[in-house]
Amino acid sequence: MNFIEKQREENTPYMQLLMLLGYAIAGLFIFSIVALVIIVAMYGVGALNDPAVLSGAEPKYRPALQILLAATSAGMFLAPPIFLAFTERIKLKKFYGLKKPKINLLLIVLLIIIASMPFMEWTALLNQKLVLPDYLKWVENWIREKEDQAMQTTMVLLKMQHISELLVNLFLIALLPGVAEELMFRGGVQRSFLRMFKSPHVAIWVTAFLFSAIHLQFYGFLPRLLLGAGFGYIYYWSGSLWYSMLAHFLNNAYAVCAAWYMQKNNIPLSEADSKSNFAWYGYLISFILTILVFQIFKNKTSKAHEQQLD
Repeated sequence: MNFIEKQREENTPYMQLLMLLGYAIAGLFIFSIVALVIIVAMYGVGALNDPAVLSGAEPKYRPALQILLAATSAGMFLAPPIFLAFTERIKLKKFYGLKKPKINLLLIVLLIIIASMPFMEWTALLNQKLVLPDYLKWVENWIREKEDQAMQTTMVLLKMQHISELLVNLFLIALLPGVAEELMFRGGVQRSFLRMFKSPHVAIWVTAFLFSAIHLQFYGFLPRLLLGAGFGYIYYWSGSLWYSMLAHFLNNAYAVCAAWYMQKNNIPLSEADSKSNFAWYGYLISFILTILVFQIFKNKTSKAHEQQLD
Protein backbone atom coordinates (compact mmCIF):
# COMPACT_ATOMS: atom_id res chain seq x y z
CA MET A 1 0.00 0.00 0.00
CA ASN A 2 1.11 3.56 -0.73
CA PHE A 3 0.99 5.61 2.46
CA ILE A 4 2.57 8.68 0.84
CA GLU A 5 -0.01 11.47 0.78
CA LYS A 6 -0.30 13.18 -2.58
CA GLN A 7 0.34 16.91 -2.60
CA ARG A 8 -2.97 18.76 -2.57
CA GLU A 9 -3.60 20.79 -5.71
CA GLU A 10 -4.34 24.50 -5.39
CA ASN A 11 -7.77 25.89 -6.08
CA THR A 12 -8.31 27.37 -9.52
CA PRO A 13 -7.16 30.97 -10.02
CA TYR A 14 -10.80 32.02 -10.41
CA MET A 15 -11.61 30.51 -7.03
CA GLN A 16 -8.54 32.10 -5.46
CA LEU A 17 -9.61 35.54 -6.69
CA LEU A 18 -13.09 35.01 -5.25
CA MET A 19 -11.53 33.89 -1.98
CA LEU A 20 -9.34 37.00 -1.89
CA LEU A 21 -12.40 39.18 -2.48
CA GLY A 22 -14.36 37.41 0.24
CA TYR A 23 -11.48 37.63 2.69
CA ALA A 24 -11.04 41.34 1.87
CA ILE A 25 -14.71 42.11 2.56
CA ALA A 26 -14.67 40.10 5.79
CA GLY A 27 -11.30 41.53 6.82
CA LEU A 28 -12.40 45.12 6.24
CA PHE A 29 -15.56 44.53 8.30
CA ILE A 30 -13.80 42.81 11.20
CA PHE A 31 -10.83 45.17 11.40
CA SER A 32 -13.11 48.22 11.09
CA ILE A 33 -15.17 46.97 14.04
CA VAL A 34 -11.99 46.52 16.08
CA ALA A 35 -10.81 50.00 15.08
CA LEU A 36 -14.14 51.57 16.07
CA VAL A 37 -14.04 49.80 19.44
CA ILE A 38 -10.58 51.26 20.07
CA ILE A 39 -11.75 54.73 19.01
CA VAL A 40 -14.77 54.52 21.32
CA ALA A 41 -12.48 53.49 24.17
CA MET A 42 -10.31 56.55 23.45
CA TYR A 43 -12.95 59.23 22.77
CA GLY A 44 -16.25 57.83 24.05
CA VAL A 45 -19.40 56.57 22.30
CA GLY A 46 -20.13 60.06 20.95
CA ALA A 47 -17.14 59.72 18.63
CA LEU A 48 -19.18 57.50 16.30
CA ASN A 49 -21.54 60.40 15.56
CA ASP A 50 -18.89 63.09 15.34
CA PRO A 51 -17.47 63.55 11.80
CA ALA A 52 -14.53 65.50 13.24
CA VAL A 53 -13.33 62.40 15.10
CA LEU A 54 -13.49 59.88 12.25
CA SER A 55 -12.04 62.33 9.72
CA GLY A 56 -9.26 63.51 12.00
CA ALA A 57 -10.22 67.09 11.17
CA GLU A 58 -8.76 68.30 14.46
CA PRO A 59 -5.20 67.45 15.55
CA LYS A 60 -6.40 65.81 18.78
CA TYR A 61 -8.50 63.37 16.71
CA ARG A 62 -5.78 62.42 14.23
CA PRO A 63 -5.03 59.11 16.07
CA ALA A 64 -8.57 57.99 15.20
CA LEU A 65 -7.88 58.53 11.50
CA GLN A 66 -4.57 56.69 11.81
CA ILE A 67 -6.27 53.74 13.51
CA LEU A 68 -8.86 53.54 10.72
CA LEU A 69 -6.13 53.73 8.08
CA ALA A 70 -4.17 50.91 9.72
CA ALA A 71 -7.34 48.81 10.03
CA THR A 72 -8.14 49.30 6.33
CA SER A 73 -4.63 48.26 5.22
CA ALA A 74 -4.58 45.26 7.53
CA GLY A 75 -8.14 44.12 6.84
CA MET A 76 -8.34 44.66 3.07
CA PHE A 77 -4.80 43.95 1.96
CA LEU A 78 -2.70 42.16 4.59
CA ALA A 79 -5.08 39.54 6.00
CA PRO A 80 -6.65 38.23 2.74
CA PRO A 81 -3.45 36.90 1.07
CA ILE A 82 -2.30 35.42 4.38
CA PHE A 83 -5.61 33.57 4.77
CA LEU A 84 -5.44 32.48 1.11
CA ALA A 85 -2.08 30.79 1.69
CA PHE A 86 -3.44 29.26 4.90
CA THR A 87 -6.49 27.95 3.01
CA GLU A 88 -4.25 26.42 0.35
CA ARG A 89 -2.15 24.86 3.15
CA ILE A 90 1.05 26.32 1.74
CA LYS A 91 3.59 28.26 3.78
CA LEU A 92 3.73 31.99 3.05
CA LYS A 93 7.42 31.81 2.17
CA LYS A 94 6.77 29.25 -0.54
CA PHE A 95 3.40 30.55 -1.73
CA TYR A 96 4.57 34.11 -2.34
CA GLY A 97 8.28 33.61 -2.93
CA LEU A 98 9.49 35.24 0.26
CA LYS A 99 12.99 33.90 -0.13
CA LYS A 100 15.95 35.73 1.37
CA PRO A 101 16.75 38.87 -0.69
CA LYS A 102 20.20 39.64 -2.07
CA ILE A 103 21.95 42.91 -1.24
CA ASN A 104 22.95 43.68 -4.84
CA LEU A 105 19.35 43.31 -6.05
CA LEU A 106 18.06 45.47 -3.20
CA LEU A 107 20.48 48.19 -4.27
CA ILE A 108 19.30 47.94 -7.88
CA VAL A 109 15.71 48.36 -6.68
CA LEU A 110 16.82 51.51 -4.84
CA LEU A 111 18.38 52.77 -8.09
CA ILE A 112 15.15 52.06 -9.98
CA ILE A 113 13.15 54.21 -7.57
CA ILE A 114 15.70 57.06 -7.66
CA ALA A 115 16.02 57.00 -11.46
CA SER A 116 12.26 56.93 -12.01
CA MET A 117 11.32 59.82 -9.72
CA PRO A 118 11.53 62.63 -12.31
CA PHE A 119 9.65 60.57 -14.91
CA MET A 120 6.95 59.68 -12.38
CA GLU A 121 6.63 63.39 -11.57
CA TRP A 122 6.01 64.05 -15.28
CA THR A 123 3.29 61.38 -15.47
CA ALA A 124 1.61 62.87 -12.39
CA LEU A 125 1.62 66.36 -13.93
CA LEU A 126 0.28 64.93 -17.21
CA ASN A 127 -2.47 63.03 -15.41
CA GLN A 128 -3.63 66.17 -13.58
CA LYS A 129 -4.15 67.98 -16.89
CA LEU A 130 -6.58 65.41 -18.28
CA VAL A 131 -10.07 66.81 -18.87
CA LEU A 132 -13.15 64.71 -19.62
CA PRO A 133 -15.60 65.62 -22.45
CA ASP A 134 -18.53 67.88 -21.64
CA TYR A 135 -21.04 65.01 -21.61
CA LEU A 136 -18.97 63.43 -18.82
CA LYS A 137 -18.74 66.63 -16.79
CA TRP A 138 -20.77 65.06 -13.98
CA VAL A 139 -18.19 62.28 -13.77
CA GLU A 140 -15.36 64.82 -13.65
CA ASN A 141 -17.13 66.77 -10.88
CA TRP A 142 -17.58 63.55 -8.89
CA ILE A 143 -13.91 62.66 -9.41
CA ARG A 144 -12.76 66.10 -8.28
CA GLU A 145 -14.94 65.87 -5.19
CA LYS A 146 -13.38 62.51 -4.29
CA GLU A 147 -9.91 63.90 -5.00
CA ASP A 148 -10.53 66.87 -2.71
CA GLN A 149 -11.70 64.55 0.09
CA ALA A 150 -8.64 62.33 -0.36
CA MET A 151 -6.37 65.38 -0.39
CA GLN A 152 -7.89 66.67 2.87
CA THR A 153 -7.25 63.30 4.52
CA THR A 154 -3.71 63.23 3.17
CA MET A 155 -3.01 66.74 4.45
CA VAL A 156 -4.24 65.79 7.91
CA LEU A 157 -2.01 62.71 8.00
CA LEU A 158 1.06 64.51 6.66
CA LYS A 159 1.03 67.36 9.19
CA MET A 160 4.19 66.58 11.14
CA GLN A 161 6.00 68.65 13.75
CA HIS A 162 7.91 66.01 15.69
CA ILE A 163 10.13 63.12 14.63
CA SER A 164 7.71 60.70 16.31
CA GLU A 165 4.98 61.81 13.87
CA LEU A 166 7.35 61.22 10.97
CA LEU A 167 8.05 57.69 12.19
CA VAL A 168 4.33 56.95 12.63
CA ASN A 169 3.64 58.11 9.06
CA LEU A 170 6.51 56.07 7.69
CA PHE A 171 4.86 53.04 9.24
CA LEU A 172 1.26 53.88 8.23
CA ILE A 173 1.88 55.28 4.75
CA ALA A 174 5.06 53.48 3.65
CA LEU A 175 5.82 50.26 5.55
CA LEU A 176 2.33 48.85 6.18
CA PRO A 177 0.99 49.52 2.63
CA GLY A 178 4.30 48.40 1.12
CA VAL A 179 3.97 45.00 2.76
CA ALA A 180 0.18 44.60 2.73
CA GLU A 181 -0.57 45.85 -0.80
CA GLU A 182 2.28 43.87 -2.33
CA LEU A 183 1.08 40.70 -0.63
CA MET A 184 -2.44 41.35 -1.91
CA PHE A 185 -1.85 42.61 -5.44
CA ARG A 186 1.46 41.16 -6.59
CA GLY A 187 1.37 38.08 -4.36
CA GLY A 188 -2.34 37.26 -4.46
CA VAL A 189 -3.95 38.89 -7.50
CA GLN A 190 -1.04 38.89 -9.96
CA ARG A 191 -0.15 35.31 -9.06
CA SER A 192 -3.72 34.21 -9.80
CA PHE A 193 -3.88 36.20 -13.05
CA LEU A 194 -0.60 34.64 -14.17
CA ARG A 195 -2.11 31.18 -13.76
CA MET A 196 -5.27 32.37 -15.50
CA PHE A 197 -3.86 34.24 -18.52
CA LYS A 198 -0.56 32.36 -18.98
CA SER A 199 0.96 35.70 -19.99
CA PRO A 200 3.09 37.65 -17.49
CA HIS A 201 2.51 40.95 -19.29
CA VAL A 202 -1.29 40.63 -19.21
CA ALA A 203 -1.21 39.51 -15.56
CA ILE A 204 1.09 42.36 -14.53
CA TRP A 205 -0.81 45.14 -16.31
CA VAL A 206 -4.30 43.96 -15.33
CA THR A 207 -3.14 43.76 -11.72
CA ALA A 208 -1.56 47.22 -11.99
CA PHE A 209 -4.86 48.58 -13.36
CA LEU A 210 -6.79 47.15 -10.40
CA PHE A 211 -4.11 48.37 -8.00
CA SER A 212 -4.45 51.92 -9.30
CA ALA A 213 -8.25 51.85 -9.63
CA ILE A 214 -8.91 50.66 -6.08
CA HIS A 215 -7.28 53.82 -4.67
CA LEU A 216 -10.13 55.86 -6.25
CA GLN A 217 -7.83 58.74 -7.17
CA PHE A 218 -8.29 59.52 -10.87
CA TYR A 219 -5.71 62.30 -11.00
CA GLY A 220 -3.06 59.91 -9.73
CA PHE A 221 -4.21 56.95 -11.81
CA LEU A 222 -1.46 57.00 -14.46
CA PRO A 223 1.60 57.19 -12.18
CA ARG A 224 0.06 54.60 -9.84
CA LEU A 225 -0.64 52.33 -12.83
CA LEU A 226 3.00 52.55 -13.92
CA LEU A 227 4.20 51.99 -10.36
CA GLY A 228 2.02 48.90 -10.09
CA ALA A 229 3.40 47.54 -13.35
CA GLY A 230 6.95 48.25 -12.20
CA PHE A 231 6.36 46.43 -8.92
CA GLY A 232 4.80 43.59 -10.90
CA TYR A 233 7.81 43.12 -13.17
CA ILE A 234 10.19 43.29 -10.21
CA TYR A 235 8.22 40.50 -8.53
CA TYR A 236 7.90 38.41 -11.69
CA TRP A 237 11.58 38.61 -12.63
CA SER A 238 12.92 38.05 -9.13
CA GLY A 239 10.31 35.59 -7.89
CA SER A 240 10.48 37.30 -4.49
CA LEU A 241 8.03 39.77 -2.97
CA TRP A 242 10.75 41.36 -0.85
CA TYR A 243 12.01 43.43 -3.80
CA SER A 244 8.60 44.80 -4.81
CA MET A 245 7.85 45.48 -1.14
CA LEU A 246 11.06 47.48 -0.88
CA ALA A 247 10.24 49.43 -4.05
CA HIS A 248 6.74 50.19 -2.76
CA PHE A 249 8.08 51.25 0.64
CA LEU A 250 10.76 53.52 -0.87
CA ASN A 251 8.26 55.24 -3.17
CA ASN A 252 5.83 55.98 -0.31
CA ALA A 253 8.60 56.82 2.17
CA TYR A 254 9.98 59.42 -0.23
CA ALA A 255 6.59 61.18 -0.32
CA VAL A 256 6.40 61.19 3.50
CA CYS A 257 9.97 62.49 3.87
CA ALA A 258 9.38 65.13 1.20
CA ALA A 259 6.33 66.36 3.14
CA TRP A 260 8.43 66.44 6.33
CA TYR A 261 11.14 68.48 4.56
CA MET A 262 8.61 70.93 3.07
CA GLN A 263 7.03 71.61 6.45
CA LYS A 264 10.39 72.09 8.10
CA ASN A 265 11.19 74.69 5.43
CA ASN A 266 7.75 76.36 5.48
CA ILE A 267 6.86 75.19 1.96
CA PRO A 268 3.10 74.60 1.43
CA LEU A 269 2.28 70.93 0.83
CA SER A 270 -0.08 71.99 -1.97
CA GLU A 271 2.97 72.85 -4.09
CA ALA A 272 4.29 69.28 -4.01
CA ASP A 273 2.53 68.08 -7.19
CA SER A 274 1.55 71.36 -8.78
CA LYS A 275 4.71 72.38 -10.61
CA SER A 276 7.46 70.91 -12.72
CA ASN A 277 10.90 70.58 -11.13
CA PHE A 278 12.78 69.41 -14.23
CA ALA A 279 13.28 70.46 -17.84
CA TRP A 280 11.85 68.18 -20.55
CA TYR A 281 15.20 66.49 -21.12
CA GLY A 282 15.40 65.68 -17.40
CA TYR A 283 12.23 63.62 -17.71
CA LEU A 284 13.59 61.94 -20.86
CA ILE A 285 16.87 61.06 -19.15
CA SER A 286 14.93 59.71 -16.17
CA PHE A 287 12.83 57.50 -18.45
CA ILE A 288 15.89 56.11 -20.26
CA LEU A 289 17.79 55.47 -17.01
CA THR A 290 14.74 53.74 -15.51
CA ILE A 291 14.51 51.35 -18.48
CA LEU A 292 18.24 50.64 -18.28
CA VAL A 293 18.19 49.89 -14.55
CA PHE A 294 15.12 47.69 -14.99
CA GLN A 295 17.04 45.77 -17.66
CA ILE A 296 19.99 45.35 -15.30
CA PHE A 297 17.65 44.00 -12.63
CA LYS A 298 16.11 41.57 -15.12
CA ASN A 299 19.54 40.35 -16.27
CA LYS A 300 20.79 39.90 -12.71
CA THR A 301 17.74 37.91 -11.66
CA SER A 302 17.94 35.76 -14.81
CA LYS A 303 21.57 34.88 -14.02
CA ALA A 304 20.61 34.06 -10.44
CA HIS A 305 17.92 31.64 -11.68
CA GLU A 306 20.37 30.00 -14.09
CA GLN A 307 22.90 29.50 -11.30
CA GLN A 308 20.24 27.88 -9.13
CA LEU A 309 19.33 25.48 -11.95
CA ASP A 310 22.99 24.56 -12.44
